[in-house]
Amino acid sequence: MRISEVLHAKSRPGVVTISPEAGVRELLAMLAEHNVGALIVSVDGTAIDGIVSERDVVRHLHDDGTVINNTVGAIMTAVVETCDPDSQLDQLMRTMTERHIRHVPVLDDGALVGIVSIGDVVKHTMSQLRFERDQLDSYVHQG
Repeated sequence: MRISEVLHAKSRPGVVTISPEAGVRELLAMLAEHNVGALIVSVDGTAIDGIVSERDVVRHLHDDGTVINNTVGAIMTAVVETCDPDSQLDQLMRTMTERHIRHVPVLDDGALVGIVSIGDVVKHTMSQLRFERDQLDSYVHQG
């Protein structure tokens, strides 16, 4: 199964981005508004400068209580694990598990085309398992 199938099944296609110069308060507002756990940090909306998640805010809050006064660029993760639409879902699941990451941007020829969360992976995997179960059940009860 390919990542492109996961992207097509998402109820909300597209990616929410935020500028590295944006403030952490704006970041928190956007996370809440879009009901997501991470945003892609991008100056132009297509190139990836980083990723910033709720975890980044919490970790910086623990280290420095003034994180709310910082910019996104000061707390983002600059080295971002990515995949492409043709990547295999099984490999992405392994990467997410091994690296303890919950969000992976999807690039097609270097352009940002989506983001896959661990929730998307679980939802898609459960859907596939239900389909296979129904097919087996139909086969067993045919005759």
